[in-house]
Amino acid sequence: MQFDFPVTMPTQVNPGAAPGPTDLPANAHFTFYAFQDDPMAGYLFAVQDFEIHHIVDLGSPCYIDFGPDVKHPGLHVSQYEAVTDADVGIPDYQNPPASASMKDEIIAATAHQRMLNVTALASDTGLKAVTSASVAQYPAVAADCNDTTKIPPPTCTDDASNKRRLDMCQQFWHDNPGFYEGTDRVLTKPLAGTNFGMVDGRNPVNSSPVGGTQMFVDEALAGFTGFVLYWQFDDANGDGMPDYPTGFPTAERHPAGQLLLYGTPTMPTRGVEQSHMISFTSSLTAELAIFTNLDQDTTHF
Repeated sequence: MQFDFPVTMPTQVNPGAAPGPTDLPANAHFTFYAFQDDPMAGYLFAVQDFEIHHIVDLGSPCYIDFGPDVKHPGLHVSQYEAVTDADVGIPDYQNPPASASMKDEIIAATAHQRMLNVTALASDTGLKAVTSASVAQYPAVAADCNDTTKIPPPTCTDDASNKRRLDMCQQFWHDNPGFYEGTDRVLTKPLAGTNFGMVDGRNPVNSSPVGGTQMFVDEALAGFTGFVLYWQFDDANGDGMPDYPTGFPTAERHPAGQLLLYGTPTMPTRGVEQSHMISFTSSLTAELAIFTNLDQDTTHF
């Protein structure tokens, strides 16, 4: 199935950040349902959980660099420019020392540009990714660089801290495969979790249009009466109940969560169901296309 979500689509607020007017809590997720009506009852079938995140989060303790072309594996990206400047001996890329080589000047200027790009991607108008869902939360961050039992703070940039941060983050991702951690290096290949695609918008780095989400599901979705999208609080403690915050109205506590979008299907062409999904409480809309017989369509044109 494929979704086109608008730029106004609600997004989970980054942990510790101030929520915007349309942000959802950090401990929440979306669930896409198919429903079937009959004369006696209605049936709701959960199809897919997912989350929507800003594609990078500078406040995340595991927003790090690693890979074969990375000079400082485990370095927190927020410190990339400062460490790069120290590597090449150019504290200010606009005023390099006379002894600096052209190569090092380019490295320093490129590091500065990367941080501008990261800031743009992480902003409220930056890119949003539709991702896998997880109830996991990062373990505590250490108070200083000397505590070897917790994830080092971002400002710890020595080799030992970088290695410890890398090891702890990768172990966390291994233990929680649905947890999403994005990166600015390859937007569609996150550090952890799955990126199903982007919410419609424009890349603030180069103004190119982005958007479109694709999910493969096992369920056969042909013939349903309609489709709905809810958001719901996570059940992190596993007690079978969503983790409602204190004071959340009892009248709004629904087993499926909060209804966000609703739509009924049409079939514009063979093997495709399409639904224009709308909100009952706002101007939010989305487009859904379901390809119902990819495993059995043998017709060739």
